[in-house]
Amino acid sequence: MAPAFAQQSAFVNDNQVYQPYIKTVQAYNTQKEQSLPVITLQSNEQLLFTFDDLDGGSKSYAYVVEHCTADWKPSGLSTLDYVVSFAGDRLQDYEYAAGTRQNYTHYRLSLPNEQVQFKISGNYIIKVFIEGREKTPVVSQRFYVVENLAGIQIDVAPAPDVTQRETHQKVNFSVSTNRLRIQNPYTDLKTVVMQNGNPYTATYNSKASFVKPNLIQYNDIKSNIFEGINEFRKIDLRNLRAPEINVDDKSRNEQKYTTQFDENGNFYIRNLEDRPAATESDYFKVALLLNAPATLQNGDVYIIGRFNQYKPDEKSKLQYNPQLKGYEGNLYLKQGLYDYLYIYKNRATGLVDYKLLEGSFFETNNAYQVFVYFRKPDGRWDELVGYLSTQTDTLPPKQ
Repeated sequence: MAPAFAQQSAFVNDNQVYQPYIKTVQAYNTQKEQSLPVITLQSNEQLLFTFDDLDGGSKSYAYVVEHCTADWKPSGLSTLDYVVSFAGDRLQDYEYAAGTRQNYTHYRLSLPNEQVQFKISGNYIIKVFIEGREKTPVVSQRFYVVENLAGIQIDVAPAPDVTQRETHQKVNFSVSTNRLRIQNPYTDLKTVVMQNGNPYTATYNSKASFVKPNLIQYNDIKSNIFEGINEFRKIDLRNLRAPEINVDDKSRNEQKYTTQFDENGNFYIRNLEDRPAATESDYFKVALLLNAPATLQNGDVYIIGRFNQYKPDEKSKLQYNPQLKGYEGNLYLKQGLYDYLYIYKNRATGLVDYKLLEGSFFETNNAYQVFVYFRKPDGRWDELVGYLSTQTDTLPPKQ
């Protein structure tokens, strides 16, 4: 029987799964598993992009890479402007699952490769579709190609507002520009600051505070302030025999901060049976229950992490159960280790509250990423000229 495809007329320039049988999408620089998908232009670094097709068998998948602006709109460039030869190909690297209850096929793509090689830096997106059905999206994934022309220094400090000292973290950073010919740093440069690779809490286009010869500082007292939130919760699915796992949680809003090791939102496909993780790890049903008050029913509760691209959507939403006095949800996850948080989204305003169910603490260990984009005065695209990731392992004391 031919597979049924969910109908969607067009791709979006976002991390998105369009078909229900696609699971466990991963993209990272192969130098470090689960690092953000950032590779250096004209280097030996490679991006690994993988996903599982739970239909099994093999499909004629094809892909194309497209160049985007700093804010993820189409850059309008010809493919000849950003790749040496081709902008896509068929997905020919795949392997069938072995010894698992869940049938699936594991697909892999490495970039750059013999067909796709990059000419310029910037934001890119991979779009996967069934060959010959370009208007039937399967999965899309953002990634970055950086040409390190700007040096970056990051400092994470307490929030300057005394009312936020216990709950927030402030990111100050500077950009060394001696390798760039910048005429107007307020228009030629754009910056993005992320916490734990989450695009939904990122700050964009931070206004420079001080401009010195070859050095631009971004430390305005009102900019780049993030809730510390809490250390991520964890699910360990490495060594499980039951077909369904129950996870009972409770709100942490009233709790004090407790040091706990986490992976800053990441997930890792693993099993403890010494089998190849990519193709011999099974899938499990995970039943979630979050004990939280019914007063949250003016909005919705979601579970998020890098495993679902931090997306508060229908697949990650929990439903309130009055008999259990909590929120129920279900996930279908591949064996491994998963970080996650619960968030609340107000239906009327659309605003997302990260601290309502998790609390927020200055002491929380977070990873921060800074991206620097440069567009020449006569340029046609945004170059990604700097990238740096750092962790708040040791924060300065609150004053």
